[in-house]
Amino acid sequence: MTVTLHFHGASGTVTGSCYRVVHPKGQFLVDCGMFQGNKTVRDLNYKPFPFDPKAIDFLLLTHAHIDHAGLLPRLTHLGYRKPIWATEPTNGLLEYLLPDAAGIQESEADRETKKRSRRAEEPFQPLYVMEDANEALKLTKGVTYEEWITPGPGVRARYWNAGHILGSASIEVEVQDSNGKPIRILFSGDLGPDVKVFWEAPDAPAGYDYILSESTYGGREREDYTLKQRQEALKTEINTALARGGNLVIPTFAVERSQELLHDIGYLIKSGEISPSLVFLDSPLASKVTGVYRKYASMFDDVELSADELFNDSRFRIVESVDESKAINSIRGGAIIMSASGMADAGRIKHHLRNNLPRANATVLFVGYQAPGTLGQIIQSGAKEVRIHSDLVPVRAQVRSLGNYSAHADHSELVAWVTKRLPAHGAVFLTHGEDEERQALRTALMHDDGLAGDQVLMPLLDDAFELRAEGIGGVEKPAERRIDMTQVTADWHNAYASFIIDLSHQLQDAPNDAWRIAVMDSLKATLAGTGPVTPPLPMKTQAGRAPVLHGEPSGE
Repeated sequence: MTVTLHFHGASGTVTGSCYRVVHPKGQFLVDCGMFQGNKTVRDLNYKPFPFDPKAIDFLLLTHAHIDHAGLLPRLTHLGYRKPIWATEPTNGLLEYLLPDAAGIQESEADRETKKRSRRAEEPFQPLYVMEDANEALKLTKGVTYEEWITPGPGVRARYWNAGHILGSASIEVEVQDSNGKPIRILFSGDLGPDVKVFWEAPDAPAGYDYILSESTYGGREREDYTLKQRQEALKTEINTALARGGNLVIPTFAVERSQELLHDIGYLIKSGEISPSLVFLDSPLASKVTGVYRKYASMFDDVELSADELFNDSRFRIVESVDESKAINSIRGGAIIMSASGMADAGRIKHHLRNNLPRANATVLFVGYQAPGTLGQIIQSGAKEVRIHSDLVPVRAQVRSLGNYSAHADHSELVAWVTKRLPAHGAVFLTHGEDEERQALRTALMHDDGLAGDQVLMPLLDDAFELRAEGIGGVEKPAERRIDMTQVTADWHNAYASFIIDLSHQLQDAPNDAWRIAVMDSLKATLAGTGPVTPPLPMKTQAGRAPVLHGEPSGE
């Protein structure tokens, strides 16, 4: 029996990281993450795993982000009861992230069930519940960076700093083939940039049979910067925003991004370079995660505040209760409001955006990647109106972006990381990226490192590769993929919502009722397959009207 590598997530997408290795003595997973993005992508979470969770021997986890760990409770819900290996800081984060994710699943299921009950439909079942999250936490086992472990027969693994978030790792794996010869594989996990406030640059040895590299920022470069330059850029954004008289709203992830921002804002306040009235971190999860960061502060590589000062300025308000969160809405200006989620597709940030987007003196600052179809990406793209909690919200606030807080390596850093890990005798697999980004990274590796086209591969969802020491032995494509890959970046749900809103505006602006009826008759005839009916009058358009985009795909 040979060694086979299956790509069950983050293949043609940026989320849902999940790889399965089948070998002569068993099978194991690397990551089991939740799919995020538009509704079509998110629907993958509800589809059956393409493997039996009970047949998996163990799981190696790169880090705690939900797109890498968010389906662990789904595994336990379906009967998985084997070890989950991760660094101790990752396990510390999971103690809060997994119950939080379960709480979200339960609350969203309750909301959907109420909608269904009004239509006399069956209750909606959550992906998993709190009991499943707690069961997953019982399975975690801690590992130390750079020390070999033997998680199962015929397999050994070693974790290396990935420089992404607290506890993140690239995982070096040796798997014995049927002849007892080790196949050496390196899973990059998510890689951090070379310059980061808490961590050293990513690390791992060189020389493998196969390398899996993330490609989130393939083809995209950030300006080279030092931590001082990043703080200077943040200072400029904050002072410009507050000078306009409104609040500064920052969608931010609960893990790492919130803590980096608190560190830099605290430093800028201490040095007298900014003077906000208050700084809110409105996220119960971020509050708990910040406690984990305090616990592991001794691991930090480069901070400018003492452990006592870290996340502890007198102007900071770390908000947990709903009432405290609602009270923020009464503040009309002078405050910095940070809240999850970072892509604005869930959580309390949606309330703060609904409250501040209509205000011309307010500012919204994006400090990270916005996946296609998320509310954050729609706002960032220049939409004039968005739908939040079923309401149309005008976008009058200033919308800004700052790329220096990304937790991901950019294009040049990805190329450099792969180059330092070579040679890869079999192949380099590019994962955790959309096709445009993966192709840009592939082209660069072929040009800069002289790799052949068949050495740099872009697997799609559920592809499988037979791994031999001398090279790939064969490729297996699924008979039917779990998703139409063309729907990853722009699915029909968002297109439908945008079309309906725009159609509504156009009908309202039409010259007369006869035209309106003719348009609707034409659409019905087209859908019925009887052919279009030409409207009797030309369309009256309204100059300057931009298409209205939808932040919440229909059916949610």
